[in-house]
Amino acid sequence: MMSATSTLAMTHLVTLADSFDKDKVTPGVLGFIVFAVIGGAVWLLMKSMNKHMKKVDFAEQPEEGEPAADAPAGSAAAGPKAG
Repeated sequence: MMSATSTLAMTHLVTLADSFDKDKVTPGVLGFIVFAVIGGAVWLLMKSMNKHMKKVDFAEQPEEGEPAADAPAGSAAAGPKAG
């Protein structure tokens, strides 16, 4: 059973709900909070990504058996000189 106080409170909430325009939809405070949390998460992810990208070494290391890219073409193909 509902008490008189809760019935009175519900009556006030129903009258407040009727005063709003039913054709107008707004996100309200909850929408702003969700948007702000998503924005903060994206900012933190971008910050973390930048930190990790600074650690990446983009210079390729030659595999074993392949000539180095910096070496002159003639010296790598000729091999060791017999003397």
